[in-house]
Amino acid sequence: MTHDHDLELRPTAAQTEAALNPPAGRNGGDLVVETLAGLGATTVFGLPGQHALGMFDALRRSDLRYLGLRVENNAGFAADAYGRVTGEAAPLLLSTGPGALTSLAALQEAAAASAPVLAISSQIPTAGLGGGRHGYLHELPDQAASFRGVVKSVHTVRTQSQIPSAIAAAWKSALSAPHGPVWVEIPQDVLLAETHLPVVTALDATPDELLPRPELTAVAADLLSRAERPAIIAGGGVVRADASGKLLQLAEKLQAPVVTTFGGKGAFPWEHPLSLQSWLEDRHTTDLLEDADVLLVVGSGLGELSSNYHTFKPRGRVIQIEADLGKLESNHPALGIHADARLALQALLETVTERPDPTAPERVRELLAKVRARIDAQDLTLEQQVLASVRRALPADAPSFWDMTILAYWAWSAFDAKAPNAMHSAQGAGGLGYGFPAALGAAAADPTRPVLAVSGDGGALYSIAELATARQYDLNVTWLIVDDGGYGILREYMTDAFGQATATELTRPDYVALAESFGVPGVRTSPESLETDLAKALATPGPSVVVLPALLRMFAPTHLN
Repeated sequence: MTHDHDLELRPTAAQTEAALNPPAGRNGGDLVVETLAGLGATTVFGLPGQHALGMFDALRRSDLRYLGLRVENNAGFAADAYGRVTGEAAPLLLSTGPGALTSLAALQEAAAASAPVLAISSQIPTAGLGGGRHGYLHELPDQAASFRGVVKSVHTVRTQSQIPSAIAAAWKSALSAPHGPVWVEIPQDVLLAETHLPVVTALDATPDELLPRPELTAVAADLLSRAERPAIIAGGGVVRADASGKLLQLAEKLQAPVVTTFGGKGAFPWEHPLSLQSWLEDRHTTDLLEDADVLLVVGSGLGELSSNYHTFKPRGRVIQIEADLGKLESNHPALGIHADARLALQALLETVTERPDPTAPERVRELLAKVRARIDAQDLTLEQQVLASVRRALPADAPSFWDMTILAYWAWSAFDAKAPNAMHSAQGAGGLGYGFPAALGAAAADPTRPVLAVSGDGGALYSIAELATARQYDLNVTWLIVDDGGYGILREYMTDAFGQATATELTRPDYVALAESFGVPGVRTSPESLETDLAKALATPGPSVVVLPALLRMFAPTHLN
């Protein structure tokens, strides 16, 4: 008896001929790049190294586009951004030992932000695997152990026949909700050895759907339909699931105010009558959310930043929709629904009862007025002027990438992202150096629109080498560097805590001259001319640097009161 799937697996004559007579001169590295192409990858990031040369040699025999950065961690940030803006698993090719380990901070950010990154590293020769100390260059007793606590899954290859399946399994892992980075390592000798295996063609690595349990969504829909003061917290899971439209429909059906987390910027229209915007580090917002009798949390773990530094204490019933099982009810008891945000919101839309509430927009207006009055009382005109200038200069459809700097902290709360998946920062893991290399990755994903990177001078020094990358590939990124002569946010924290700051002041270069030395145009601006200078740079194709000397201050925290 012949089944339909038997016919599907039967190769054509042409496929049989190609399999029996594969091209000569291929090695294990070719199996890597053929697998990536078969999975749908078009662009890879990375940095070559001695043990990884088999992969890099194979790139010239493939149609994959390669973007080489100057530091492995920056290559990881570029892959992270490419994955965030495209929703694809971004391949990151690395070498063994020091090269691989240098990417760890970027992979931690990708894990915290659920960015799909497919890291493929070389390993020492197969004979050295197993923990013995053979003295190979770059040798670690257990390289994979360094990554196991950071990435979603680890895949160690020992033979060439394992390469396609291992990479396909990693690809599927990276793109299954919640997205995240994955790790594949392949020994040097496996990559370099000639292969007689057939050319890898299309592979099926379709991610599994994370469906909500219907009995849970039924209870959630009933709670929301009968609520008197519902509210919604929308996190990054809404953006990653492309569920912003469904969130808007649900909020309007329930007349529920919506606040977005810093990772969920753009998940809900900023100026909508139900939009509480992103003022999470504010006691007035915290009070309103605590007062909700039913609080729907979608795609957020209610971590430190999303809970006003764990001062948020909900008094009503919490419903939490979260794809990351480890985050489900990790901070607050809830009706926990382990699901992709889009699928869960669709289920709620189909089952909730429309709930008229003409008072909801007024409560939103009152809340935002209280926030505005609090900020206006703190003499922070310069900071608001600078942020407003950036927003006016940046085209509405242009993405932005923010380093850990005071202006980014302002943007988390006060910047209108204009669209889902348009504003990204390193607030997941909180490391320095994210903004510029991430923007390069986004520009590689879509060269048709400008990309903005924002850094402080401290964070900028992590990424200066990538000016060479920007110039080499002529990437359409404008880099705004706010130069305050040190680690500005740490200066504030230490001064507030100890009366004076230590180790926060920096000797720094002339950033304009430095940019120009790489062949990248640079301009020194002022708060008054920032909008004009930034708009001009963004409108000019290719990379550019805009330097703003300014000492910005943070608004007063409310979690310490």
